[in-house]
Amino acid sequence: MRSIWNGAISFGLVSIPIKLVNATESHSVSFRQIHTEDGGRIRYRKVCELEDREVTQSEIGKAYEDADGTMIPITDEDLAQLPIPTAKTIEIVAFVPADRIDPLQMDAAYYLSANGVPAAKPYTLLREALKRSQKVAIAKYALRGRERLGMLRVVDDVIAMHGLLWPDEIRAPEGVAPDTTVTVRDKELDLADALMDTLGEVDLADLHDDYREAVEEMITAKASGEQPATSPAPAPGGKVLDLMAALEKSVREAKESRGEEPGREQAGRADAAAKAEVRPISSGSSRATPKQATGRKSTSKATKKAATTKKAAASASAKKSTQSTKKTVAKKTPAKKATPRKRTA
Repeated sequence: MRSIWNGAISFGLVSIPIKLVNATESHSVSFRQIHTEDGGRIRYRKVCELEDREVTQSEIGKAYEDADGTMIPITDEDLAQLPIPTAKTIEIVAFVPADRIDPLQMDAAYYLSANGVPAAKPYTLLREALKRSQKVAIAKYALRGRERLGMLRVVDDVIAMHGLLWPDEIRAPEGVAPDTTVTVRDKELDLADALMDTLGEVDLADLHDDYREAVEEMITAKASGEQPATSPAPAPGGKVLDLMAALEKSVREAKESRGEEPGREQAGRADAAAKAEVRPISSGSSRATPKQATGRKSTSKATKKAATTKKAAASASAKKSTQSTKKTVAKKTPAKKATPRKRTA
């Protein structure tokens, strides 16, 4: 890989000669501007407004525009002689835990390559020290005409550097959060957790740019004179009126995509809420119609009659049982013999 900057890492009194190379590359499809009438290229020409003529790249320099419009020329020599130690040095200023770095600060990524055989030993020393400490190094460096902030960490067996935005370049998130106060129920959080668990994890290496592939296929088709494929119309989705129903339906669809069988009850609730519009129940809808009231009265009379008949049968059965018991007792009890009276003289 071609280096874009040569310098050294300053690690205390240790200096490590390194080369800086880009760690990322763009695969985006680029387009040119054309004249729609004839397809001619639209180009930008660099013209000096004082002489009204086009100038070459070798004639172009830098300048700072003052408030009154005055141009103050700035040369590369002026920038190279700035009294800062980071002009050709990545100066490590601290070592901190990785979670101290806010991802909002992350910028471009670079690989740091040891420049020459003598740099291999101190380079390896810093790499292994970063590994063992489980920390990242915060550094300052100068690149493309400005001093920048960076973070050094280990990727495989290479020291990588992420450019960081300065803290004052991060906007505060004021006015971004919802203005209204919203209460989230525990059941909704439970369903959100279930959806997260169902979606699971993903290997980032399996993800790819579908848009770029579609653009490339479209360009290939047009270049060969074929009609580019059109995307199918999206299927109309049901109108979800309830957050709980939306979460349940999401969990069910996620399980179906993984070949799992969702619960029937949960699927029914989700479909009902997604496809049907929930209508408010009027206050009079709970009243019974005359026909329903007549049915209820008839049912009530029949119930009362059955209860009365059952009570009478139970009473007759109890009376009969009592009489039978008395007869049984009478049979079992022996009759007393009559005692003869004594005659008095």
